[in-house]
Amino acid sequence: MIIEVLSICRRPPAWVTDAADEYAKRLAGDVTLKFKHLAPGRDTTSAEERRKDEAKRLSKALKSDTHVIALDIQGDEYTSETLAKRLEVWRADFDQVALVIGGPDGLESEFLTHAASLWSLSKLTLPHLLVQIIVAEQIYRAWTILERHPYHRAGVTGRLQSKR
Repeated sequence: MIIEVLSICRRPPAWVTDAADEYAKRLAGDVTLKFKHLAPGRDTTSAEERRKDEAKRLSKALKSDTHVIALDIQGDEYTSETLAKRLEVWRADFDQVALVIGGPDGLESEFLTHAASLWSLSKLTLPHLLVQIIVAEQIYRAWTILERHPYHRAGVTGRLQSKR
């Protein structure tokens, strides 16, 4: 399965691509993580016009059989374990999944309506560049949970014990 992270942003700096690529290359087996960046709409237009333009370009960039998950503050928040269960379903049911990160103005409402689901990383507003790294890390973490890899240790007993 290919998971493509589509992001509306200018070309990210090396620290972003290096960090996201590090998690992508750690994945093995049947999950491949790729990144594609689409330039934001022109600042000379209204936010609504930019969102429409970005949605049109995002739609063109998506293959017709892609399962689309849009990142949006109104979406569902997941624990790492819940995301792992989602990843398990995606691996079983889809060859191509797209995680779509909107631009500074967010994603167009019609685009959100057509997405298969909405995912919220947080109710906080996060920098778009950082979101790419968080998404890459969380996909890797979900994969490690499914593969029983020791990376995710939230279930380890005694880890948070007091030192009293």
